[in-house]
Amino acid sequence: MKLNELAVLYQEKLNALYDEDEVQSLFFIALDEVMGYKKTDYVLNKQELVPDTALLKLNNILLGLIKGTPIQYIIGHTEFYGLKFKVNPSVLIPRPETEELVQWILEKCQSTVVGGQDGQIVNLTSKIVNIIDIGTGSGCIAIALKKHLPKAYVSAIDISSAALATAKENALLNEVGVTFIADDILNHSEIYPSKFDIIVSNPPYIKEDEKADMHENVLDNEPHTALFVSSERPLVFYEAIADFALENLKKDGLLFFEINANLGKETIQMLGAKGFVDIRLKLDMQGKERMISAQKSP
Repeated sequence: MKLNELAVLYQEKLNALYDEDEVQSLFFIALDEVMGYKKTDYVLNKQELVPDTALLKLNNILLGLIKGTPIQYIIGHTEFYGLKFKVNPSVLIPRPETEELVQWILEKCQSTVVGGQDGQIVNLTSKIVNIIDIGTGSGCIAIALKKHLPKAYVSAIDISSAALATAKENALLNEVGVTFIADDILNHSEIYPSKFDIIVSNPPYIKEDEKADMHENVLDNEPHTALFVSSERPLVFYEAIADFALENLKKDGLLFFEINANLGKETIQMLGAKGFVDIRLKLDMQGKERMISAQKSP
């Protein structure tokens, strides 16, 4: 089979699940994974016969996609903030919106004054700061922050032992030192003796009554405990993390959340009621209310 014939086969078999552009994107991810071919390589070599071994692997990827399995789980990895991460059904597949959250934190670190005296500006990228990521999953947030803030002390917690095992593998893969802790933020038992400069979390925030709007391959494959909350108490994790932050953030420390785009107002009100100041809502690239930062009052 030629490469262009394989591309047509992918379109024919997947057009019921994905639109044309998505199928093309999946095909090029598969092609890069198996043959190391980028889109330009395909254009130059599309009349080339696919070697039997490569064809078998590409067909197996196609079979997985037909079943609705996300390609990231099929090939076992994905890219996040320019770094490679192992993923499996015990962790969520990192999203581009979460990359924007990491970028926002790094931008804040480049401009925020922490521990400065007499108006002195302190750049956190060159200062030892203490960061914790709550509900780390694959470790993508914690690891990306540590990679770009090498002097920072970064820790991360998750209730799932399987998720923590994956996160530890990803820290090794990306050659960073992150401390991983097994804990349940809704009933945390660990003692955190050090205060944090930054607390960040992308907790479960999709309401049960929003399931109908989601793609089937997400519902059928990604861990529901990392995705969904009850429709009655959609901010349960945010409330618990905010309380944790009141106890464990330094004075003027920063709290960052990825949020449900439909609950921005409610999240701001909750943080304000708990005494946080300088609460800021940030839109993602799609114009959705996706991120919030808040500061612990002095």
